[in-house]
Amino acid sequence: MDSVISELITSTLESLEGCQPNKITLLGKGVLNESWKILLEDGREIFAKTTRKRNLKRLQFEAKGLLKLKEFANKELLMIPEPLHIQTIKEESILILPWLKFTNCSQKLLGQGLALLHKESTKLSPSKFGWESDGFIGAGLQPQGWRINWGECFVDLRLSPQLKIAEKWGIVFTDYKPLLSKIISLLNSHKPKPSLVHGDLWSGNASVTDNGLGVLIDPAVWWADREVDIAMTQLFGGFSSEFYKSYENTWPTNKRNLKTRIQIYNLYHLLNHANLFGGSYKQQCIKSMQLLANKLVA
Repeated sequence: MDSVISELITSTLESLEGCQPNKITLLGKGVLNESWKILLEDGREIFAKTTRKRNLKRLQFEAKGLLKLKEFANKELLMIPEPLHIQTIKEESILILPWLKFTNCSQKLLGQGLALLHKESTKLSPSKFGWESDGFIGAGLQPQGWRINWGECFVDLRLSPQLKIAEKWGIVFTDYKPLLSKIISLLNSHKPKPSLVHGDLWSGNASVTDNGLGVLIDPAVWWADREVDIAMTQLFGGFSSEFYKSYENTWPTNKRNLKTRIQIYNLYHLLNHANLFGGSYKQQCIKSMQLLANKLVA
């Protein structure tokens, strides 16, 4: 283990708990973060993320998102890990979280808990869509800003920034202005109310604890149409029919034009993946935009 990382973890634990790690295990190494399982001297286990100092804002955004989700989560249905500590030493930063044990249990409480989180947050929403500061979705930037109308918000703050980045690999932004105009009209006519959404809800960021509670981690929160979360669960799979059934039984979605909205919402994630990773995501983006154009513009 790198001596700087070892010092970072040890010093953080001393300031947090006044204890020493007994064993530090590297769980994974990604583009931005390294993840660790830490066994403390007293037998407890905790989870840590480490990253370069320049990525501290990403950890801070994640921690803030977890706290915001926890504010609206039903504790009998959803477990949202509460950030324990954030610290920077030299050129490294660390986020400490509780250690959670995951299982492949039923996703019923996960679906019900997500629906109630969306519903409760809607009651106390800021009555507008967006977020007060720049955020992150993976390695991608999620621009700050607010819009009263949902269509303008999604196009101005999510699709358009990604399409402009995509010009580097061949997208011609002006070619899609008619499509974006139609998307704005369609989403505005949908008239959703702002809900707090996880924002990056693929199967790697949702699970179930060993006592059956749903778990949400690694959020990219903002105030949006709640269907953006449901849409992303369908993009890469991993969610059971029981998840969707319990969500619908708790707070049904608007089925009118739902499939089209899901395609629109997932275009954002496809563009983000294409801009970050390239490969087949580029062709998926182009195909999706062509299908939407044929449906909405033709």
